[in-house]
Amino acid sequence: MNRFSVNQTLRPFTFFLQFILYSGLGVENFLMAGVLKLDITETGEQLKTLLAQQTTARGKERIQALYLLKIGQVKTLKELSVVLGRDTATLYRWFQKYKTEGLEGLLELKKGQGRKPAIPKEAMERLKQRLQKAEKFSNYGEIRSWLKEECGVDASYKVVHEAVRYRLKVKLKAPRNKGFRKKRQQQETLK
Repeated sequence: MNRFSVNQTLRPFTFFLQFILYSGLGVENFLMAGVLKLDITETGEQLKTLLAQQTTARGKERIQALYLLKIGQVKTLKELSVVLGRDTATLYRWFQKYKTEGLEGLLELKKGQGRKPAIPKEAMERLKQRLQKAEKFSNYGEIRSWLKEECGVDASYKVVHEAVRYRLKVKLKAPRNKGFRKKRQQQETLK
């Protein structure tokens, strides 16, 4: 592309910019780019009370965006992005969600999948039932082997201990000899 063709393609644009600068209108007033046309159904007072009720930063930020637009403090997406410190694409995505799903969709929290438990719910239920029976386990090693044989769950000793002791709140009581202390005292006196 030669120099002449570049100047030819840019000439109308430069003329437009010169017109705006010399006319005194200013770019903001002339273009009105980014003026947001969003139909917010809630009143300013409703949004204000919703803002106070929000418990998460995510919810507060989104309600605040709607509130600022409703009361007219900001008019454009660019102004709102500067006030909230968010990218315009993010705000646009929020408002699209508000248009399609309403306020509930905007405030919806998606729960992450997270890590799968080492002992599934079904196995925990069976273990809980088994622990309530009269014939209890004598140690966590027995529980591990029972889980492996009956439920097909291969869990570590630590996982089994935490599940039984802290989640199910069951103590494995090891029976002690009644004369345990007496025998110990006798052995100490013999020394």
